[in-house]
Amino acid sequence: MGTSVRIVGIVLDSSVAAWLAAVGLQEGEEVTVLRRAALGGPLHIRTSSGGEFAIARELAAHLDVIVVRGANA
Repeated sequence: MGTSVRIVGIVLDSSVAAWLAAVGLQEGEEVTVLRRAALGGPLHIRTSSGGEFAIARELAAHLDVIVVRGANA
């Protein structure tokens, strides 16, 4: 499977951070990157609760993460 990371910080406007939390992306959450679209496209991710969706790389860049599995963790 893909690389798993833990979100350790979110550097975004509070309204955007609240939306991310509503879909399961908040500090402490473990997320698995399932696919990376070509040419800088979105990341297909799965949250630890099983939700799957695509997130723009520009938005993902505002999430501070640490690798917990995969990618030579």
